[in-house]
Amino acid sequence: MTAAPDALPERVRARVITYAADALGGMAAEHVPGPLKRAAAFAPARRARAAGEQILEQVVGDDAFRERIAVQVQARQADAAADLAQGVSSPAAAALAFLARPDGWQAILAAAVQEDAHDPPATPDGAEVRALRRRLDAALADQTAARQAAKAEMAEAKRENSELRRKLGDARNQARSIRAAAEREVSEAAESTARSQAELAAAQAEIRRLKAQVAAADAELARAQRAVRSRRDEGTLRARLLLETLLQSAQGLRHELALPVVSGSPADQVEAHLAEVGAPVSSGTASRPVDDPALVRELLALPRIHLVVDGYNVTRLEWDDTSLEAQRTRLLRGIGPLAARSGAEITVVFDGANAETRPLVQPPRGVRVLFSPRGVLADDVIRDLVEAEPPGRPVAVVTSDQEIVRDVTRRAGVRAVAARALVRLLG
Repeated sequence: MTAAPDALPERVRARVITYAADALGGMAAEHVPGPLKRAAAFAPARRARAAGEQILEQVVGDDAFRERIAVQVQARQADAAADLAQGVSSPAAAALAFLARPDGWQAILAAAVQEDAHDPPATPDGAEVRALRRRLDAALADQTAARQAAKAEMAEAKRENSELRRKLGDARNQARSIRAAAEREVSEAAESTARSQAELAAAQAEIRRLKAQVAAADAELARAQRAVRSRRDEGTLRARLLLETLLQSAQGLRHELALPVVSGSPADQVEAHLAEVGAPVSSGTASRPVDDPALVRELLALPRIHLVVDGYNVTRLEWDDTSLEAQRTRLLRGIGPLAARSGAEITVVFDGANAETRPLVQPPRGVRVLFSPRGVLADDVIRDLVEAEPPGRPVAVVTSDQEIVRDVTRRAGVRAVAARALVRLLG
């Protein structure tokens, strides 16, 4: 038996719409029928007002949808489920019976129809009462949904609070461990400092003792020298004994202070300095100016050379009175034959930091054309290209931007060539 929507009593009909509208919000998106997908985003009360009839039609016409709604309603409407389980005749129990279809649901629905038939005929006051009753049912449903949402939020808050307390406990334990470790390190550092100070004091005392011995030996030597002059024969023997004592004292002092044996001479240092600066290694092309076009030809003749060209820095030097497109075209047409003759790897980088779109270009064979991304200067792309090369490979950068020249020439094997050298070569 399938009950038509028109056969439902008004109070049961309103309950069915309210319950289904509330349960629709908890249903997975893939289970929501197409006509109700937009209404599923509304609040339950608005959903019941705006799409109540559509929801009822889907409940009546789609058994799978009705069963999913029934499962949601049984979980959300505990009072209606209790009335239905206890056999209490009420609009709420009849609405849930219509949705869940338990055994004997037709009898429950028929009883609700009979009760509705015994109600007084519809009058303007009765219609208003029914409207108020529907609004009351919707309000009750909203209150139930709000209560359930509040419970869920409270449970989530409790869970977050428990998690925060756990993290706070972990942080406190970690702070105590760090504090204890720091105190241990401070204590060890204090002990080490005290030991070092004691050792330093002992060394200073030993040095003072040795200095006193040396002073005493010096005094004794002086006395011996005076005695030699007065009593040469007897004084000679004493002087030799004192001199031997002094030498032994000096030798002992040398061992105590761990003085190294003197080696070398100042002339050795001068010779080493002349050896370091006297034979500079030639760079091969350092004799040519950076704006000499012959320098570009010599660099292109190097095996496996990578020539990186700062595009607009070159074109604006000579062709700044033309459009950027004309500048690019002229530069690429001139570089194409160079790449073909030399076989070198050539990369031309144009600045695209302020461009909304990338212009279409047709690079010559053997020439790579790059535009810097939006917000990124071509200078940074050139630095990245140089940095990506393996150490030892010859790389040349054609630019007159001194910041780029300063950055790239820090890397071994990278040469900088002025933009005018390439322009003169192409001309």
